[in-house]
Amino acid sequence: MHRNESGSILTKALIAIVLAGGLGFLSLAAFRAGSTPQIAAEPAGGSIGRKTAVTVTVTEPARGLSRVRAELVQGDRVEKLAEKSYAPPPPWSFGGSGTGSETLTLDIGRDAIKGLKAGPATLRVTAEGTPAWLRHPAPAVKELAFEVRLTPPSLGVTSTFHFARQGGAEAVVYRVGDSSVRDGVQAGEAWSPGYPLPGAGKEDRFALFAVPYDLADPSSVKLTAADDVDNESQVTFIDQFTARKPFEGTINLTDAFLNKVVPAILSQTPEMADAGGLLENFLSINRDLRKANAAALVELASKSKPQFLWSRPFLPMPNAKVMAPFAEARTYVYQGRAVDHQTHLGFDLAVTKAVAVPASNDGVVALARFFGIYGNTVVVDHGYGLQSLYAHLSSIDVKEGQEVKRGDTLGRTGDTGLAGGDHLHFSILLAGQPVNPQEWWDAHWIRDRVARKLGGALRFED
Repeated sequence: MHRNESGSILTKALIAIVLAGGLGFLSLAAFRAGSTPQIAAEPAGGSIGRKTAVTVTVTEPARGLSRVRAELVQGDRVEKLAEKSYAPPPPWSFGGSGTGSETLTLDIGRDAIKGLKAGPATLRVTAEGTPAWLRHPAPAVKELAFEVRLTPPSLGVTSTFHFARQGGAEAVVYRVGDSSVRDGVQAGEAWSPGYPLPGAGKEDRFALFAVPYDLADPSSVKLTAADDVDNESQVTFIDQFTARKPFEGTINLTDAFLNKVVPAILSQTPEMADAGGLLENFLSINRDLRKANAAALVELASKSKPQFLWSRPFLPMPNAKVMAPFAEARTYVYQGRAVDHQTHLGFDLAVTKAVAVPASNDGVVALARFFGIYGNTVVVDHGYGLQSLYAHLSSIDVKEGQEVKRGDTLGRTGDTGLAGGDHLHFSILLAGQPVNPQEWWDAHWIRDRVARKLGGALRFED
């Protein structure tokens, strides 16, 4: 065989191989579709109320997704909730896949979907994988059954004479339906939870609640009850509202004071970053740490014991002079200019240096440590969200979890935290919200405003 003939045969063979490979490649590309997507949802059914969220996760790791659609179906109505399309990789792209997963957070509640009716509804999710030229994977369809519930819990006030004061406290007794999972009093931004009324029926509840010092509209004080899907009942019930007398004060900041308090607080509060200067660090403490401490007190109140741990009026600090009243609006002045404004939410009480601090009432020590702006602090839990706070102590004589009796020594007065001199900062807290201690020092007020409403649930002794 001549060389040119053998070369021609070889060339034809190579062409045939290439053509065969190309045809094979095209054949694979024509049929190389993705698999049927997988659909998962949380929750996978249940109830729909005012605000109901469902998280849907769709996956197809082989070739990726091409389309996802979510709909809520109720009777003849089909409400599109979400629809997404994706650019899949070309069929000849063997090196990777497209969008392999998608997570949708769907709001299927009454507030988001107007016109929902009580009764059955179906969440339908359709997902399509990546097609090939000649092959399309079957779409995945998942249907989840829900029940639309629109009736809120029943709610009715059974107590009377609800006289609220700015910065004060009150009590309310009420009845709530079986479907309620969260009830209590919302007063502006402050939430005070309700509790079962001791010795009464299963629907009977009560709440000791705070009226924030800066709440000016009594209609924003509402008794509420909500079910597990946020259907909510609300009742306004305040019979009389009294505004508080405003107090104003000025705190003159000196370098000596800042050098005393700032390094000490920062050394005890490792989560605080250095703001870069003495005044800057003070402002960070006075603003940010103050807010963090307030939030921590709300969290601490959520662990309050669900029982009355006290039965007598609260004790004031004996022989003390009031150095600052409750809810004093303070202006902080440094080198002749105002640098901050904060509200002092307690009483400053002074006697002499390192005086013994008595527990104002029976209870359990909920906090006993250095606590931000308050310095060495003790918080005593009196039950049902009612707590007392003792701050700026020079020493602490009790431990967390310890039971204390009215008059027991908790520690001694001092000037730790943001204190300019030896004194006791005393607060009464309801659900973590500071209220005026003067009410709780008054046996007549406790009997009229709390004990009479609660009946035999609180065995109060004057």
